[in-house]
Amino acid sequence: MEKHEHEIHNNDGWFNKYQEYLGEFVYGGIDGAVTTFAVVSGAVGAGLSNQIIIILGFANLLADGFAMSVGAYLSTKSVKDNYNKHKAIEYWEVDNLPEKEREEIVDIYKAKGFEGELLEQVVDVITDDKDRWVDVMMKDELMMTEETKSPFMMGFVTYLSFILIGLVPLTIYVWDFTWGFSGNLFVWTSVFTSMAFIFIGFLKTYVTQTSKIKGILETLILGVIAATVSYFVGDILEGIISG
Repeated sequence: MEKHEHEIHNNDGWFNKYQEYLGEFVYGGIDGAVTTFAVVSGAVGAGLSNQIIIILGFANLLADGFAMSVGAYLSTKSVKDNYNKHKAIEYWEVDNLPEKEREEIVDIYKAKGFEGELLEQVVDVITDDKDRWVDVMMKDELMMTEETKSPFMMGFVTYLSFILIGLVPLTIYVWDFTWGFSGNLFVWTSVFTSMAFIFIGFLKTYVTQTSKIKGILETLILGVIAATVSYFVGDILEGIISG
């Protein structure tokens, strides 16, 4: 029974070491691949040159990736700052309003079903240690848990995944510009980008704990829709501008 429960909650042993930041890597990678492929598709639809496609692609890759990483950093930092602010308030209340705070602990554990002598014992144990007392207030009164992730690492992982996965749609165009390529650039770009979508969709299932087929198809379909819309928008605008 114990083994079965462990397998349900932790059946991805080889990802355990990186689980904390895996979600950010996945969503950064999805955004990088989707937006860069959309830019490439729109540029191809508009009939722009390969050099322009490379310029637009890298501009999007670097700028949008940086903006997303800053957002991840600030979001995580805001959560940590908010938690620390409320924790400091709870420490002040425990020091200056101990009777009121003790009554709140009583109310919390009454709601959990404790009563009588057992309730008093539980309250005594909790209020005997200030750190334990504050931790209970944070979790059970304010419903807040401490953010353990580093804001810097969240931003770094987001940017890294955005760049790594977002580079895929540009790879063939860079190869063609540097060494030449005889195949259809957009077709091969679509093939490689689809493989990137499949890879990142596969990783996503380790974060969401959903079916691998479902995760892969969702990511692949999202990318195809974004690219299709961008391609036809580029094509339509090119037709309008060209007269």
